[in-house]
Amino acid sequence: MAVAFRDYYETLGVPRDAGNEDIRKAYRKLAREHHPDVNKDPEADDRFKEISEAYEVLRDPDKRKRYDQLGANWKAGQDVSAAPGWEEVFRRGRQRGGGAGGGSGGTGASGFGDGVRVEFGGGDFDGADFSEFFGDLFGGGGLGGGGRSSIFDSFGGGRRRSAEQEAVLELSLEEAAAGGRKRLSIDDRDFEVDIPPGVRDGQRLRVRGGGGSGNGEAADDLILQIRLRRHPRLRVKGDDLYVDLPIAPWEGALGAKVPVQTLTGSAQVTVPPGSSSGRRLRLRGEGLPKAGSGKGDLYAVISIKVPKKLTRKERDLFEKLRDASKFDPRAAG
Repeated sequence: MAVAFRDYYETLGVPRDAGNEDIRKAYRKLAREHHPDVNKDPEADDRFKEISEAYEVLRDPDKRKRYDQLGANWKAGQDVSAAPGWEEVFRRGRQRGGGAGGGSGGTGASGFGDGVRVEFGGGDFDGADFSEFFGDLFGGGGLGGGGRSSIFDSFGGGRRRSAEQEAVLELSLEEAAAGGRKRLSIDDRDFEVDIPPGVRDGQRLRVRGGGGSGNGEAADDLILQIRLRRHPRLRVKGDDLYVDLPIAPWEGALGAKVPVQTLTGSAQVTVPPGSSSGRRLRLRGEGLPKAGSGKGDLYAVISIKVPKKLTRKERDLFEKLRDASKFDPRAAG
């Protein structure tokens, strides 16, 4: 039986601007309440399908964007619940969710080379996390068989979508900007992955078959979530980098040429006369690689510094400047 269209936000009871975590929490609550193995209402099956269909769309940024734009026609009029394999997938999810098969469906972590942490069971209901959900629902039964199967197999009919194993890959800003091949190891297996130049914090990279055995089926994929280490000097904003540029009061007043640290070394920048703290000086092309081509910019943010202790001569000169100058920094304009 196909599930008739219903507004997905209404189905989950969330506003249209709901965040991913709110959508996830709403799904978990409703799925526990309406799962047919818990709720004996004759309409529980259909209700659970509606909830699962709504979550499957709203949790995916691309699908959600199309749905927000096209509504009921987001998938060119197709009803996902009528797609090949839906009924079988749903039935298998019920059977495996309610069973007391082997495997706790829990989560864990293990070392994964320098800067890498492996986490089983990611941030959505693929693989082990869905197993954890059913474990919560049915008292720890899990999905059985190791806790990596997902009821959200491909709707195209036949081929099981591979499970996913997640890892956090920590990179320095320099490594992220340069990209290249990085050698990793997990469970006594070594392999190399290509890191695209300019990867961003939070970006996810899929390594096909990198997660190891798929229990005789498709090999697990490895999802690498990029985490950038805090840089001691540079700050990231989109494609651009920002760095503080300390200068002396006379350099700001008179202008100067001063060195500034870049991602790959240093460069000379001209401080125009009359520069105050907060002024940004742009160095074109010294930022991060862009997704298409080219690079962002580096902005040196001026910060005027004064000596903590003045020599007698310095104090004398500052006092003479104070007495001679008509400048009022607090005056409007």
